[in-house]
Amino acid sequence: MTVILLLLSIISTAIAQPRNSHISLGSSLTPTGQSAWLSPSRLYAFGFYEHAKGYPVGIFLAGVPQRTVVWTANRDDPPVPSTASLLLTADGRLIIRSQQGRDKNIIDSSEIATASMLDTGNFVLYDADQNSIWQSFEHPTTTILPGQRLSAGMELFSSVSETDQATGIFRLKMQNDGNLVQYPVETPDTPEYACWSASTDGSGDNLSLNLDNDGHLYLLNSTGNIKDLNKNRNQSIIWSSTYNKCHPIGLCGLNGYCVDEGIEVDCKCLPGFSPVIEGNFTAGCERNFSSKSCKSDDERIEYTIRAVENTEWEDA
Repeated sequence: MTVILLLLSIISTAIAQPRNSHISLGSSLTPTGQSAWLSPSRLYAFGFYEHAKGYPVGIFLAGVPQRTVVWTANRDDPPVPSTASLLLTADGRLIIRSQQGRDKNIIDSSEIATASMLDTGNFVLYDADQNSIWQSFEHPTTTILPGQRLSAGMELFSSVSETDQATGIFRLKMQNDGNLVQYPVETPDTPEYACWSASTDGSGDNLSLNLDNDGHLYLLNSTGNIKDLNKNRNQSIIWSSTYNKCHPIGLCGLNGYCVDEGIEVDCKCLPGFSPVIEGNFTAGCERNFSSKSCKSDDERIEYTIRAVENTEWEDA
């Protein structure tokens, strides 16, 4: 999935759960009971959300009909079953506990005194002196929200799909040299691997990507605005790192190719290949025949060459 930043205009609606802006030690959630802690306006929530394979923990828009996940804890772990619980323990830990009593840290800290789900979408943990010791705005996964910034050294990682928040195949990094660059995952931070660049390298090590409440997306350093990334703020998509959706390298995985169908793109397999994982095009395609089937009875190799029409090939 290409890294895209969205500005969402949302009207908060009430949902049938108690308000939670101050979360005390001993509080707990379950997937099938009280499943989330709400911000005061009930727009954002921190807690369990439904997934086809179970219940991940994250931050999501709760005040709109279509649930949109903006942050996920332990995103590459399998979702937990309905028997699990999320606890802010009496000894100051935020954990998921299985039915068998096994604990998994959400945040690696044992100094938590209270927590808050803020109306900004930021989930914050405090110590006994009410100092912030951790906040989701400083540990983004796929998304930055209005009022949030991506500081030098921080990255956004795409998700596998809109419904699967596991780490996908692209990352957007605010580099220490002042450049904002999109790369495939597990590649070095070098120009030859870049899918897109803001071309702002040399602007200093304190540059950050900022999204204002009015939808203004820009790069900023200590001297002021360096570069505006969006000019037209009257659209649901206010900026994209590329408007050619087939452009990002490796989008369709090994032995796959991309077809631009206008609003969406479709990944297809080369002739003789099938998807490795149905519905996950980034996993690529694998051969759907055995090499033995190419041999005739007299041991000769028989094969057919097929052309893929109207296709542009690029070096990997």
